[in-house]
Amino acid sequence: MRNSNKVLIAGGLVITGTLAFTVLRSLDRHPVGNRNVPEPSKPVELERYLGRWYEIARYEQSFERGCTAATADYSMRQDGNVDVVNRCRKPGGTSEARGIAKVVDRRSNAKLKVSFFRPFYGDYWILDHADDYSWSIVGEPSGRYLWILSREANPGRDQVGKLIDRVAALGYDTSMLVMDKP
Repeated sequence: MRNSNKVLIAGGLVITGTLAFTVLRSLDRHPVGNRNVPEPSKPVELERYLGRWYEIARYEQSFERGCTAATADYSMRQDGNVDVVNRCRKPGGTSEARGIAKVVDRRSNAKLKVSFFRPFYGDYWILDHADDYSWSIVGEPSGRYLWILSREANPGRDQVGKLIDRVAALGYDTSMLVMDKP
């Protein structure tokens, strides 16, 4: 086979692979719930943010489909990064994902990058939180991901309503929220 034919075949394979990847990726794209995601509203004291958080509501993602009683545990590592352990109940049992988070904005500590599959990292923005760190709203710049977190598994209907109102004030489509079941 001549070199020009090999180049054409290799080029065709690259184009075909790229198109297939793009199509498959677009099938798994989640809808945008906020086209103008705001910057995080205030700085974060990482030491106060660490510990257990309970998921109150989220935008549905393929990796969380079927999850109930979701929690996230954050702990400081010796290297200054944060260990992340996400757990939830699924019909087949408990699901657990372990990752690592790095602070990317040291001025505010509100923008992190999180990886569950190194070397791939995703944005994790702490958009807002209570002064006493009893709740937190987490998103990222695309507006496709959103979590409402609380230190309590059952914060009460009034508190949940206020958090949903705050999410709406940040520009998010609250009709897309999936409420977690403890």
